[in-house]
Amino acid sequence: MIRTSITKTVSIRASAEKVFEFLSNPANWPQWAIVNIKAIRPSEDEWWDVEMPMGQAKLRIRPDASTGLLDHDFHAPDASWTVPARVVPNGDGSEFMLTFFQPPTFGDDFFKQQVNLVDSELAKLKQIMES
Repeated sequence: MIRTSITKTVSIRASAEKVFEFLSNPANWPQWAIVNIKAIRPSEDEWWDVEMPMGQAKLRIRPDASTGLLDHDFHAPDASWTVPARVVPNGDGSEFMLTFFQPPTFGDDFFKQQVNLVDSELAKLKQIMES
């Protein structure tokens, strides 16, 4: 079964190394993931405890600086999912890409609504990285 997916991309006037370094640190996520992450703190192993608008969750980032991979996993009470993500060079700037796969517990309209909220987060990331 192929699940519904949506990929979001943002062009950033900052080096891929700078963007990767910022995004690979979960402590920075409340600065840019302004819709989905209210607070975050280290937990067990590589996991972080996340306070989201809909409750508590867990986040794990699996960074690979050599390829720019920033795949991350979420575990929330209502669903768990993996978000493939990557930062790649684009001239003297970079591209940040994320692909969201619809969890089985999310209806079509809810999934699209949630993914569309990411646009404001990517705009905030761009603002932070370019300032």
